[in-house]
Amino acid sequence: MWERELAPTTAFLTTALGFEPLATGDGWTRYGFKDAAGVVDLRETPEARRGAWGVGSVHHLAWRVDDEMHQLAMRSQAEAAGAHATPVIDRFWFKSVYFKEPGGVLFELATDGPGFAVDEDSQHLGETLVLPPWFESSRRKIEAALPPLSAPVARV
Repeated sequence: MWERELAPTTAFLTTALGFEPLATGDGWTRYGFKDAAGVVDLRETPEARRGAWGVGSVHHLAWRVDDEMHQLAMRSQAEAAGAHATPVIDRFWFKSVYFKEPGGVLFELATDGPGFAVDEDSQHLGETLVLPPWFESSRRKIEAALPPLSAPVARV
């Protein structure tokens, strides 16, 4: 992430979310967790133009939480540090909370469960278009708007 000011984001990551500095080099600092996957790289760019959402940009960064209790605890910590978090949003396959870090990047805290196998066989995930129940009534319209896809074939 390019940040105009590193200090507010660094403090938020380390104090509110528990990230640790893992490495530095060439103007970047990597933050993450020593025993968990997921990192974020920060660089101070005070003269850079503020980013905007659009084609080719990242919409948000998602972070995994263990369960709903962990999610609520992390949501509380983010709010205590000044973030304005959404209520818990049920995404059918997982639950999400969203908030912006001090530099304006949107973060998501997402639960693992119930998981993508809740409504289809785990051996066939991704083979068909699966929609959450509230979008089923719009299936024809959604399918009509999607480009045709073909599954990659393994080379032997």
